[in-house]
Amino acid sequence: MSSIIQLLPDHVANQIAAGEVVQRPASVVKELLENAVDAGANDIKLILKDAGKSLVQVIDNGLGMNVTDARLCFERHATSKIRQAEDLFSLHTKGFRGEALASIAAIAHVEMKTKQDQEELGTHIVIEGSKFVSQDVAVLPKGTSFGVKNLFFNIPARRNFLKSDTVEYRHIIDEFHRVALAHPQLYFTFYHNGSEMFNLHPSSLRQRIVNVFSGKTNEKLVPVNEETEIVSIQGFVCKPEFAKKNRGEQFFFVNDRFIKSGYLHHAVMAAYEGLLKDGAQPSYFIYLTVPPNTIDINIHPTKTEIKFDDESALYAILRASIKHSLGQFNVAPVLDFERDANLDTPYHYKDLEASSPTIQVDGSFNPFSEENRPNKHFINYRKPESTANWESLYIGLKQDSEEVETMTFENEAVTSSLFNSEDVEQAVHKTYQIQKKYIVNPIKSGMIIVDQQRAHQRILYEQFLTNITVNLASSQQLLFPLHLYFSNGEMQLIKELKPSLTNTGFVFEETNEDSVVISGLPVNVSESEASLVLEQLLSDLHDGIPESSFSQNDTIAKSMARSLAIKTGTYLTQKEQENLVNGLFACKDPNVSPFQKPTFITMRVEDLDKKFAL
Repeated sequence: MSSIIQLLPDHVANQIAAGEVVQRPASVVKELLENAVDAGANDIKLILKDAGKSLVQVIDNGLGMNVTDARLCFERHATSKIRQAEDLFSLHTKGFRGEALASIAAIAHVEMKTKQDQEELGTHIVIEGSKFVSQDVAVLPKGTSFGVKNLFFNIPARRNFLKSDTVEYRHIIDEFHRVALAHPQLYFTFYHNGSEMFNLHPSSLRQRIVNVFSGKTNEKLVPVNEETEIVSIQGFVCKPEFAKKNRGEQFFFVNDRFIKSGYLHHAVMAAYEGLLKDGAQPSYFIYLTVPPNTIDINIHPTKTEIKFDDESALYAILRASIKHSLGQFNVAPVLDFERDANLDTPYHYKDLEASSPTIQVDGSFNPFSEENRPNKHFINYRKPESTANWESLYIGLKQDSEEVETMTFENEAVTSSLFNSEDVEQAVHKTYQIQKKYIVNPIKSGMIIVDQQRAHQRILYEQFLTNITVNLASSQQLLFPLHLYFSNGEMQLIKELKPSLTNTGFVFEETNEDSVVISGLPVNVSESEASLVLEQLLSDLHDGIPESSFSQNDTIAKSMARSLAIKTGTYLTQKEQENLVNGLFACKDPNVSPFQKPTFITMRVEDLDKKFAL
């Protein structure tokens, strides 16, 4: 029987490896930026076209490569980062596998230009789908320029799975943020379709965070600093009042490498215990420095997951240091509301030794001398006589109540009834609220039980959808315009949603790079709810704006309905209950909420009879 196992060709193996390493244009951006950092560059440029689908180019002024290295770097498992297996536990670079460039070259058109400082001429290489097209000598500046065009040109199925340009661009922004925040000492510039998006000069960590997001971020940051034998923790956390619904601005860096860790995130949330509203997520920028031999990075193709030797100790130290910072800067509440902050012990005094106070005695003090005798002044105080009783103001007025009762009027309308008042059945309440959650409404065949939150969501959803697609909604003008600050990525999203938001009732007076000025709001949105509604909307659309305009409007209507609907636990008056029930059954589809959950159930009398049957 013939053998059936065979070695795969190199180009097929590279395409398979590319499926793990290169998932979207953002993966290419991540690998190229990390290579530029590893090359020792201090000036890195990122250039994109069509959200990386047409072009991803990274230009750096690093070490560069000679002719041999330039050709060899595209081979699988060829790397300059490690030499032996033991080097995996003493890593000081971003990459170490040697798979990224080979994977990228297998699924795109790649053009690389590189030159070392001591060389007179550089190398220019062109590769298309793992095939070397040309290799020439060229006059180049020091460093490397790596251009990736037509990503997934030979794998059309993968290209069809890519999202819209807006979604892919947001993923690239996330990867750029992670590298730029990890290295504030480097100069980064970012261009997209010819427009400059970021120009980040070398700066301190705090300034880099402010430059990446917005100027308003500076007042939100609380510094965290802790030095232990296990780990060194630095960075910033945001004050609880600036917590958001989404988990956008949350960054962990271990030895200047971005990671994702639900375990460490739980430690941060534990430090904020009692300070956040339900569902709120704090922003944080935490930098951990640990010995390289205590972590294992080689467990995931994207290198964003890390195994620690002693996770429990790291958890406790991180939680305690953040909790200490929140308390040190008077962010956490205290029980003594009349505490004088001037009496607090300064933080830098905590390690000082206590010293015994000195006692001074005045031997010449005589308590019986005239000089030291306290002066006592007695004042005769006499309580004034009470004033006359207030009832005396009404003495002499006529008491005409009896006369009014016997008085008749000629023009009184004659009213009559067919039945005696005793025979008229008193009107009963039509609706009842149970546990501040459900509304019970009797009907002829039994009763219906309405979920007040889901019912209100359905009502608001249809109102907003009608306003967006059919007619313009009315808006209430604000006496003072509302200034709201957002990050650059969020501002891009708001600018795209601006026409739809205007149809719902928002009036944008001004739109800046990191803020918007709102002068009008929808009628059912209060001024305090405006920022919450927009944050929830951005959170719902974080994974991407739908391609079609109707789907986008539908998402906006659902998000705003969820934010503004009355919550479980809200007391409703009799009139509010009736309006809610009537409004629900006036909807086009009252049976389900916008999120396809039932809004009410019907319980017949027969069902109740069965419950009581023995």
